[in-house]
Amino acid sequence: MALVDKIMKFAKSPQGQRAIRQATDKAQQFAKDPKNRAKIDDVRRRLQGGGGSGGRGTGGRSL
Repeated sequence: MALVDKIMKFAKSPQGQRAIRQATDKAQQFAKDPKNRAKIDDVRRRLQGGGGSGGRGTGGRSL
């Protein structure tokens, strides 16, 4: 569990907070692009089970 403790310690540090803020800002900018938004919505729809039977997927196995 030492790795999780190190990650938590980093996330609470000023440097970790800065990294989290930058990643969040970048993700929000990415999501604002209409093309990327369509990709995000498509993946969300497939993960929630509303994607139809497009011939691909998990072969009947649940994720």
